[in-house]
Amino acid sequence: MTEEFLPFSRPTISRAAIDEVVACLESGWITTGPRVKKFEEELRRYFDAPHALALSSATAGLHLALAALELKPGDEVITTPMTFAASLNTIVLAGGKPVLVDVEPDTYNMDVARLARAITKRTRAVMPVHFAGLPVDLDPLYELAKQHGLRVIEDAAHAIGTEYKGKRIGAFGDTQVFSFHPNKNITTGEGGCVVTRDDRLAEQIALLRFHGMDREAWNRFGKTGSQHYEIIRPGYKYNMMDIQAALGLHQLPALAGFIKRRTEIAHRYQKLLADWPQWTRPGAPKYAHRHAWHLYVPLINPEAAGMDRDAFMTGMKERNIGTGLHYRAVHLYPYYREHFGFKPGDFPHAESISERIVSLPLFPGMSDTDQDRVIAAMADLFKRK
Repeated sequence: MTEEFLPFSRPTISRAAIDEVVACLESGWITTGPRVKKFEEELRRYFDAPHALALSSATAGLHLALAALELKPGDEVITTPMTFAASLNTIVLAGGKPVLVDVEPDTYNMDVARLARAITKRTRAVMPVHFAGLPVDLDPLYELAKQHGLRVIEDAAHAIGTEYKGKRIGAFGDTQVFSFHPNKNITTGEGGCVVTRDDRLAEQIALLRFHGMDREAWNRFGKTGSQHYEIIRPGYKYNMMDIQAALGLHQLPALAGFIKRRTEIAHRYQKLLADWPQWTRPGAPKYAHRHAWHLYVPLINPEAAGMDRDAFMTGMKERNIGTGLHYRAVHLYPYYREHFGFKPGDFPHAESISERIVSLPLFPGMSDTDQDRVIAAMADLFKRK
C-alpha cells in the first residue's frame, strides 16, 4: 500500500482551538472584536511590548510600518535579496526604493558587515529578515541605524519565538512584523502582527489598518458605540477577524512546545545528514541565539547529488514527499530587474543559495518515522545505501 503524501508543512490545530472558532461563529461577532482585542493583549504580554497590532497578514504589517514613515520619492529602504517577495513589494508599495545587501553564505541572513556601504543620504530604514527563524546580528545593525538616524523594521515573519543574545525578537529594538500564515510557527489561518515601542507609529498603523477611520467596527457597532466616525487619512482594509484570533488565542500558548519539536526535528536532520556530500547543511552564527526553526533549508550540491534542486524536488514528489522552495533571490524577478536595474551577479551569495536551497518537511506533528521516510526517499533518489 502506497504511503500517503507527506507535506513539507502542516499546521497543528488543537481541539480547543477548533471549539473556539465554532464558539466565535456562534457568537455572531466574527470580524474584529473581543477575541482580536484579547489576542493583542496576549501578544503584548508575550513580547513584553507596549503595542502589538493584529493584522490580516505580515505583508500588511510591513506595508503599514513603512507607510507610517511617509516615504518620499527616492527614499531608500535596505533589505536582503534572500527573502519572500513581500519584503520588497511593500517597500515599493509604500513609495520607497529597495536597496539590497548580500547575505552570509551559511546563515542566509543579511551580511551586516556589508550594510554600511549601502547606506546613503536617501536611506530611511533598514529591514533585516530573520531567515528561517535564525536571528540577524542585530547589535551592529542597530548601532549603524543609530549612527545614521534610521528606522529598523525587522521582517520577523519567520521568527516568532526566536531569541537574540537571550532576548526574544519582538521584546526589544524598534519595530518587528510577524506572520501567522499556516506554515509559520503559529497560525491564525492568515494573519500577522506589528510589534513596536513607538507610540506614534502604533497610532498610525491602528489608523491605517481600517480605512483611516478613527474607530473600528468594534467601536461603532457595540452597545456603547457610535455610528459616527472621521476619516483621518486614506487607509487600507488590513484588520484581523475574530475568527482568526480564535485560533491565535490557542496557538500562542502552544508555541514553546511547537518550537521544541521543530528543534528536535531540525537537529535530527543535522545529525542524519552530517556525512552526506549531497547536502550543505544550514550554518549557525557564533553569537548566542535561539533558532525558531520555521524552516529546515539545506543546500543541494548538484555534482555530488547527480541532479539540481528542481530535479530533486520532482523526485521527492514522485516518492510522495513534499518539499518547498524558500526562496528564489528576489532581485532576479523581472519586475525588480526592469525597474531597479538589478542583474545576475549583483549578489552572488544570495544567487548561489537561490539555485540550491530546498525546504525539507518540518512541522510539530511530524514523527521520527515521517522523518525517516524523508531520509529513505533521499537515499533512494541519490542511490545512496
